[in-house]
Amino acid sequence: MIKRVFTIFILTLLLVFNSPVYSLDTSSQALEKYTKKISNKFTRTYCNTTKFGISYDGALAFAIGETNKEFKNNKLNKFIDFSLLKNSIVNDLENNCQVYDFAISKLENLKFN
Repeated sequence: MIKRVFTIFILTLLLVFNSPVYSLDTSSQALEKYTKKISNKFTRTYCNTTKFGISYDGALAFAIGETNKEFKNNKLNKFIDFSLLKNSIVNDLENNCQVYDFAISKLENLKFN
């Protein structure tokens, strides 16, 4: 008898104080915002580094390293469209830094694990 009362009490507690668990929601808007954040970070780092007088290759290596370091452990990395990200970076470089001859192929090392 005591076992049944105790079991009913525990089941009642589990049902009353139940909290739902939601799966990871990755909306296209959140992904677009994250891609823009990565693009802005890379562009700012690259522009600032070249303004300090560092060569374009050195600035590229530094910007890729800093961007990889900052965003390497994010959950959204597996959903990124890298072609879209690279195009966004090139567009931001043209608009913000007036770098018009930047090739997309230079961004091959921009990868997040």
